[in-house]
Amino acid sequence: MTPVLRLSREIYMEMTGHALRGLPEEACGLLVGTYGGEEVVRFFPTENAVASALIYEIDPREMLGVDREAQAIGADIMGVFHSHTHSDAYPSPTDVAQALDPGWHYVLVSLRDTHPVLRSYSVVDGVIGEEPVIVTGLE
Repeated sequence: MTPVLRLSREIYMEMTGHALRGLPEEACGLLVGTYGGEEVVRFFPTENAVASALIYEIDPREMLGVDREAQAIGADIMGVFHSHTHSDAYPSPTDVAQALDPGWHYVLVSLRDTHPVLRSYSVVDGVIGEEPVIVTGLE
């Protein structure tokens, strides 16, 4: 069965808004829900510790804080999000090299065109697989 990523309209808007506010740098954040699951219950925007338009890095202390908040609500970090400022919403070789957890969703938002484009991927042993994204509340 193909993995799916489900998120609410509100979380979708939080993610794309965070990406736009991060310009000209890449923005990033963490997705919280059930590890290996489909439903994002919270999005935690984080700072790009390297302040770059080409790469992102989440400070380990910030990641630990999000992990503690997730555990407090009975959830887990289930994925990571970042934006591409000038390229497609597709993992770069650097993104693939950083994708160390095969159970996570790797979500990218491209800001290359007039409207943000959000896509999600699994990355297992360097193999990229696109996942359908379902945004609820758009009906």
